[in-house]
Amino acid sequence: MIGAIAGDFIGSVYESGTMKRTDFPLFHPFCRFTDDTVLTVALADSILNGTDYTSLLKSYFRRYPGAGYGGTFYNWASSPETRPYNSWGNGSAMRVSPVGWAYDTLEEVLVQAERSASVTHNHPEGIKGAQAIASALFLARTGQEKPEIRDFIETTFGYDLREPLDSLREHYTWDVSCQRSVPPALLAFLESESWEDAVRKGISLGGDSDTIGCMAGAVAEAYYGGVPEPIQDYILPRLDAPLAAVVAAFTARYGKG
Repeated sequence: MIGAIAGDFIGSVYESGTMKRTDFPLFHPFCRFTDDTVLTVALADSILNGTDYTSLLKSYFRRYPGAGYGGTFYNWASSPETRPYNSWGNGSAMRVSPVGWAYDTLEEVLVQAERSASVTHNHPEGIKGAQAIASALFLARTGQEKPEIRDFIETTFGYDLREPLDSLREHYTWDVSCQRSVPPALLAFLESESWEDAVRKGISLGGDSDTIGCMAGAVAEAYYGGVPEPIQDYILPRLDAPLAAVVAAFTARYGKG
């Protein structure tokens, strides 16, 4: 989960989709946590305390109304409505990393990822995106190597993870759908050499940078054994006390996540 938060934080200032290189400043003065972090922590809180996802997503929205939510989620969260709205957007995948840390089998991770997504993103693509990120994280943290992770994702979800990142970067544009942001985030992880490299590669695509950084950073944390301490030391103190408390409690119970 810390990997997701750090990726969100670093990518937040490049969300315009114009960044097309990897040598950008890692900590821009205007970097901040966004809705990706807020809703990731909301899911972690739900898992820790057994509170249902819907009420906590709405509760966290009310606490952080200016975090940068998508329009459809904003309308849902600010209304009395509790039914899902059939979204295929990447909001389901950006918040799912706690699921990949909290459960002990791949089957359970897939079930819980669907459950976490479907309270809002009950479209098949919204569910698939969440399951892909959560399962890649689970496989990474349980010792699977990148070829096995790639094969599982391609076989199970039908995503194409074969185009080289340098080729994809040339034509990739900003897109908030799961189907066009989850595979690039996973590709950034698969081509990376370190946690930082995964996030830099994801942001360099010039897309929905905070969310791609969040997703790539989540899986990379599990694979590389954590987020580098200097990055954690810079980012974690910039969370407010309630968010930091949930992160600390979740990490204490489930490990590096």
